[in-house]
Amino acid sequence: MTLIEILLIILIVLVIAFLLFWFYQGSSGRITLRRPVESRVDEYLDRRFTRLIEEWGVVRRPAIKRFKEKHGSVLDSDEQKITDMKQFENEFVENLSSLEARLDALERSFDSKKAGK
Repeated sequence: MTLIEILLIILIVLVIAFLLFWFYQGSSGRITLRRPVESRVDEYLDRRFTRLIEEWGVVRRPAIKRFKEKHGSVLDSDEQKITDMKQFENEFVENLSSLEARLDALERSFDSKKAGK
């Protein structure tokens, strides 16, 4: 191996290591692998919003705790509804795609029968 090949391999390894470090940096939150950028942005905004609230003293911690106790069940049920709706959406999309495939097959068979006459 020449010096250039060794340097190129080292450069590739460093780039891959940097990308892995960037991807997993700060991944202690709710970062998903399906949408890493969006979830990373959401997690950043959540942390930033919390820091702003604490910094400016907009809402005191006991008030936040009371709000969570009072409205926590409603928020949890809303999150569950959102999860159910996303599941329904996924099932709907799958059903729609299977119906479209069936329609395409029927159209092809109709066209072949029409061409055969």
